Amino acid sequence: MKKYILSRKVGRKKWAGFLLIFVLAIVLFTRYSNVGKSYSSSVGESPKKQSAYEFFNNNNNEGSNDVVDENVKLPESKSVVELVTFKEKPRLINVEGLNELYSLSYNVSKEESKALLVWDKMRLLLSRSDGLNGTAQGVKEAALAWNDLLSFIVKRKATESFEKQNEDCPYSVTAFNATTSRDGSNLRIPCGLVEDSSITVIGIPDAKQESFQIELVGTKLPEELKPPIVLNYNVILPGKNLTKEPLITQNTWTDELGWSKVDKCPDHGSTDVIKVDGLVKCNAKIFRNNVEEIANSTSPKSTDVSNASAYGTANYPFLEGNPFTATLWAGIEGFHMTVNGRHETSFAYKEKLEPWLVSGVNVIGGLNIISILAKGLPVSNDLDLGFDVEDLKAPPTPKKRLVMLIGVFSTGNNFERRMALRRTWMQYEAVRSGEVAVRFFIGLDKNRQVNFELWKEAQAYGDVQLLPFVDYYSLLTLKTIAICIMGVKILPAKYVMKTDDDAFLRIDQVLSSLKGKDPNGLLYGGISFESAPHREKDNKWYISAEEYPPSSYPPWAHGPGYIISRDIAKFIVQGHQERELMLFKLEDVAVGIWVEEFRRKGNKVQYVDDDRFHNAGCDSDYILAHYQTPRMVLCLWEKLQKEREPNCCE
Repeated sequence: MKKYILSRKVGRKKWAGFLLIFVLAIVLFTRYSNVGKSYSSSVGESPKKQSAYEFFNNNNNEGSNDVVDENVKLPESKSVVELVTFKEKPRLINVEGLNELYSLSYNVSKEESKALLVWDKMRLLLSRSDGLNGTAQGVKEAALAWNDLLSFIVKRKATESFEKQNEDCPYSVTAFNATTSRDGSNLRIPCGLVEDSSITVIGIPDAKQESFQIELVGTKLPEELKPPIVLNYNVILPGKNLTKEPLITQNTWTDELGWSKVDKCPDHGSTDVIKVDGLVKCNAKIFRNNVEEIANSTSPKSTDVSNASAYGTANYPFLEGNPFTATLWAGIEGFHMTVNGRHETSFAYKEKLEPWLVSGVNVIGGLNIISILAKGLPVSNDLDLGFDVEDLKAPPTPKKRLVMLIGVFSTGNNFERRMALRRTWMQYEAVRSGEVAVRFFIGLDKNRQVNFELWKEAQAYGDVQLLPFVDYYSLLTLKTIAICIMGVKILPAKYVMKTDDDAFLRIDQVLSSLKGKDPNGLLYGGISFESAPHREKDNKWYISAEEYPPSSYPPWAHGPGYIISRDIAKFIVQGHQERELMLFKLEDVAVGIWVEEFRRKGNKVQYVDDDRFHNAGCDSDYILAHYQTPRMVLCLWEKLQKEREPNCCE
């Protein structure tokens, strides 16, 4: 009987053991299936009437688990990519011009130095042996520009009031009846080009010289024999007796690299389908057999390419003796030429040859010029008026930790964009109270006048951070690190956000969406979970296998606007100080690479994907709208104030 009872007890214990194991398995399975989910209030919840600081700090959301946020995701194990690591730790090297950038010949006052808070903390980053392509050039040219600016400031202070100025950055400049010589006619562009700037040439081709060229030239450095050519637009005429095949070629020139690869139009047999700002590189739609017939016809008929004669071309817009109006305008991705109202060609911007670098227009060769007009140029702020400077100044920041630092990418001559932001979403109460700080991060320009206007703007508004390199597109990643440095070491913040100066941001909705989220290991924005490097050399985002060997990227947030938590920002700053994180030229993807390294160090990461962050354009109920002109930014703000709804202006 004892044996029987004992066996029954043993059996019960076994059964209880199996039951316990089964229950534990269910619990573990449930927990495993919820890995990566964080918790927050529902998206779009309206904030209560309280300060941003109270909004976050009176709600202890560390590890909050009230409501599941379906936007939070972790990459599946199959999509986790191989991380690029160093073969050897990068060294610190001497970079020409760096010492000059850090040895001031001008006694900067305490107030003036507020524009240089990040400057001093960037030196080691610029000295890395694995520096981004263009770092050496950007530093060298910045040293020349910086010394020139400081000398100019001293001179202006000694001779006249620092605030007094002439209108040196006008909206338009014009040249009439210019005569063409072998050296060409020149129109000076005082402060570079910005998006939507245009240069219109009215002229009459002269076939005796067989071709003419419209050149956009940059600023020449002292040691250079010639200035860089940002765009060479070369028109080959059909000749007096139609003996040549008409052709348009486009390319660039620098002292370092010489002439770039030529883009031809028409480019017969080309399979290139890459567009620039959505426009084809060559207009090859309509063909005619006879060039003279084109010149005389008011409504030419379309024919197939295969029927074109040897020297007949696609409604060739440049013919001997025929006046034309050609407008070259700057888009987001490249230059576009419109002739007599029709789009003809597009040309993608080349690395380190960007619109803000343009300092003049040369017209060379067989063209009788009637006029050249450049308009839509950047106009600097007239600080003498002073009517709204005080209202737009950056407010003082509290000694306590900020809720958020927002770093805005901008370039020196984008005066109008910055003013549009100051008058609109930078007027949110969270910003005006000083608990959310907004700062523009701007590299130096090669143009002294632009740098001088930028320096005055920085002193007037207190929201500009100058950086010790020339503002090339290839160096944007350095700006991202600079924003993190400011959000960690200078204006400590709970969250750090990056955005662009052509983006409209609803700060109230950003703060509302962050409420309740775990403020650790956060990457929040429009997340790309599956993407791969572009291996086509003509692509704007081309990445070679040497730069990034893996076939796919880790998750990353699109550049127009994303938010990282303080712990990630701190990890980025320390990782670059210790040279343990790689530099990568695509700044938004670079953040994704660094976040993946943060995760691999054993930290939890939450990727919060929100489709209200619009990478291109605007849609209703947006949090962020990108590619907004200053006029549209003002319109969006007006709609929010009057209609109380996030309606777009397009």
